[in-house]
Amino acid sequence: MARVINPAAVAVDRRRLLIGGAAGAALVANAASAEAAPVRVVGEERFVMKGGVKLYVHRKRLPGKPLTPRPVLFLVHGSTFASRSSYDLQVPGRPNYSAMDHFARLGYDVWTMDHEGYGYSARTESNSGIQSGVEDLKAAMPLIQKITGQPTVMMFGESSGAIRAGAFANVEPARVAKLVLHAFTYTGKDAPEIERRRKMADTLRASPRRPFGLAQIENVFNRDVAGAGDPAVIKALADIELKFGDSVPSGTYLDMAVNMPMVEPTKLTCPVMLIRPEHDGNESEAELYRFFQGISSNDKQFVKVHGLPHGGGMIGPQRQRLWHLIQGFLSFPVVA
Repeated sequence: MARVINPAAVAVDRRRLLIGGAAGAALVANAASAEAAPVRVVGEERFVMKGGVKLYVHRKRLPGKPLTPRPVLFLVHGSTFASRSSYDLQVPGRPNYSAMDHFARLGYDVWTMDHEGYGYSARTESNSGIQSGVEDLKAAMPLIQKITGQPTVMMFGESSGAIRAGAFANVEPARVAKLVLHAFTYTGKDAPEIERRRKMADTLRASPRRPFGLAQIENVFNRDVAGAGDPAVIKALADIELKFGDSVPSGTYLDMAVNMPMVEPTKLTCPVMLIRPEHDGNESEAELYRFFQGISSNDKQFVKVHGLPHGGGMIGPQRQRLWHLIQGFLSFPVVA
């Protein structure tokens, strides 16, 4: 009798071999469930204070109390879109665009936040540069530890969010268990987009905010690969983001133009994954290799993803490839 092989079961068995241990078994079981059918995910909204600045914090997780604490994954947004648009996007008629839902179904306790001047967080006179973002992350961590009981987080950052995440790991290494830097900029040397921002440095200095509208949303997807933006996704983003106004903070653009580098690789001691999209005008491959070689941790990976553009990776057409890559790194066991 011929044997029918379930490809999903084969994939799950392979993950079990790669991950190993009780933690791996739990994540494998959650992955199998996520593949089989959508599981209800619950969300929570909170605020923390950074001095006198009110900051929005968002959480997604499976309902109920687990037998053991879930690993905490914190997602750091970039220069243009706030946290919900970046990582919890709901596209009408198009399922599975929310990275937060995806990783929650895999068994993670998933968190993100709006940095100062973005989304639901307070709008101030600050330009919300990289160091301001580091202070935002510092303000959020005590809340996360109090609620989850976990003293460390796994942290993912995209574009300028990767710079924020790396800079945070530099100054708070005990807080970061694993670090994923996607579409990261080290120095910006020989990078056409960073050179463009250098030419507009005086304009960026002149105002704490820069213009934002539909054209800027479309540019995120189409700048590196023309026609890469899905009109339904662009509309969903516009419906969310444009309700916050017609400008976003200019600080990360200014920092990337004149203040790089802002992350010291020799101070990264946790496991690190550095992901370079194939099409990325924000950093040269040579500079990223130089950064990778300088990372102190011996538990590190450098991955280049074919076809992936710099912008919108977590909500673009190749998002599930990126999610798979991140999950493999996060679930990979560390040396005891």
